[in-house]
Amino acid sequence: MSGKNKQAKFTQFSSYTNTVEPETEFVRHHDHDLKGQWGSRMFGNDRPIVLELGCGKGEYSVGLARKYPEKNFIGVDIKGNRMWRGAKTANEEGISNIAFLRTRIEFISSLFGSNEVSEIWITFPDPQLKEQRMKKRLTHPVFLDNYSRFLKPDGLIHLKTDSAPLHYYTLEVIQEGGHHLLEATDDLYGRAIQETDPDTREILSIRTHYETLFSQKGFAITYLKFQLHQP
Repeated sequence: MSGKNKQAKFTQFSSYTNTVEPETEFVRHHDHDLKGQWGSRMFGNDRPIVLELGCGKGEYSVGLARKYPEKNFIGVDIKGNRMWRGAKTANEEGISNIAFLRTRIEFISSLFGSNEVSEIWITFPDPQLKEQRMKKRLTHPVFLDNYSRFLKPDGLIHLKTDSAPLHYYTLEVIQEGGHHLLEATDDLYGRAIQETDPDTREILSIRTHYETLFSQKGFAITYLKFQLHQP
């Protein structure tokens, strides 16, 4: 992608009414004005809020928003030129229950208030396989502690990945942290998907372009659903 094209996407992304781009240095140290008020100020309602962390082009967030108009969805990523695609699609289709937040996930608790979020989706994140980058994994205990600050007590966390190491690492984190494992499979689109509950099966029917390619190439897609331990 040329620098000019990339900049054009950044500019267009910033112009949409369904996008939020806080200054990194501000949310590193301060709470954002929308914290605790996403429902009323962004969506104009009090419906459940669902986050997709590391949403990339926003395909999954848009797919969820289409399927579940009774919920609000927020795709979160740092790369605005990628999220541009999802924001553009949502605007073109008039999907009003979705927004896109451009920020670093490390600072996300500066943007959401206590009990503000009902679900978190983590879809095909960078598995950060090098040992020295373990703390960058989005299911590392430090991140889970961050999520606990704004996730409802009965809130759900979903992880879909083609990385077996990340899948099994997260299983260990769940076990060691005393979290509540609800679903686990190391081959989602094999027989396992038929063994999930109907609601989960319907949600998992949404696939991104790259997820479909991974499956077609024979890569096993893994899935975890869990709730955080409540002290």
